[in-house]
Amino acid sequence: MRVTLERSNLLKSLNHVQRVVERRNTIPILSNVLLKADGDVLTLKATDLDLEVTETTPAAVEQSGATTVPAHMLYDIVRKLPDGAEVMMAVTGDNGLSLISGRSQFRLQMLPESDFPDLTAGEFSHTFRMACTDFKNLIDRTQFAISTEETRYYLNGIYFHTTDDNGTTMLRAVATDGHRLAQAQTEAPDGSQGMPGIIVPRKAVGEVQKLLEDPDASVTIELSDTKIRFTVGQIIMTSKLIDGTFPDYNRVIPAANDKELVLDRATFAAAVDRVSTISSDRGRAVKLSLTEGQLVLSVNNPDSGSAEEEIAVGYGSDPLDIGFNSRYLLDITNQLSADETTFMLADPGSPTLIREQGQAGALYVLMPMRV
Repeated sequence: MRVTLERSNLLKSLNHVQRVVERRNTIPILSNVLLKADGDVLTLKATDLDLEVTETTPAAVEQSGATTVPAHMLYDIVRKLPDGAEVMMAVTGDNGLSLISGRSQFRLQMLPESDFPDLTAGEFSHTFRMACTDFKNLIDRTQFAISTEETRYYLNGIYFHTTDDNGTTMLRAVATDGHRLAQAQTEAPDGSQGMPGIIVPRKAVGEVQKLLEDPDASVTIELSDTKIRFTVGQIIMTSKLIDGTFPDYNRVIPAANDKELVLDRATFAAAVDRVSTISSDRGRAVKLSLTEGQLVLSVNNPDSGSAEEEIAVGYGSDPLDIGFNSRYLLDITNQLSADETTFMLADPGSPTLIREQGQAGALYVLMPMRV
């Protein structure tokens, strides 16, 4: 193998693929990136056996071939080369990869390409295409609620499925950690109808989110019962799905909450942030005391003191005191974009439904805390 390419092109591709590679690996080949030169492109591939990222970049290929070298080391070398540099990589006879750029020369240890695992085998039953912004919006609005508790592994991702909503087929994303639930949806693209309900793991969600930055691009999504593949431009990302059953989340979305609270999102978030400064890291509880037209936020911490702030709100029901985890409140308000937010409440022990004014696509459920 002998190939020459622009440092900027190589760095961009390495940046995408090397993120998949774990820093510590018991299997040496998984620390490596696969380099395959053929035609007029260099293909780079990395995997952790659950997730695989492949990208092609333009290159001048003098001699076709393939090999694998340490991913993070190669990325660090290319990152430190000067802007505008050209990089030449060639396999030498002594089982090493020679990398030359200007006056810099490096030699990296290789492992054979034949040892590199392939995750992409298998048929995909459903294929559809949608704007990157639409799919990224589903992730952005729900990702924060993914559970980190490994025992309930089926909550360690986002559940995607199609559902009928007032006669329109919607592609819906749901995530929950048992304390809060986030749901977002968009009109289902052609080809997604009848797709199986799938749970995309947390790591794959985080990686695909970074690939969806271009507002003018689109993403092609292929899926089966066990895998999902995303294609954005020259990048292909394949991930195993979580093999589990997502719980019936509709059962925890309250339908009979009759106390409506309407407030200014930015004012409320700033007030929660201020009063929670005094809360303990462990508790983080903030008390909401509601009376007609008024909300008082308060925090009591026996170790450091107390805080209180009053804001004007739209509320006309019976007085109510209810407590929430302040960080969870801020996580939700950070996902909202409209000026006004609606809280539908029942009593101090029941879950609260939170929606954006004028936004039917997203909703949030938050469990209260004792205060």
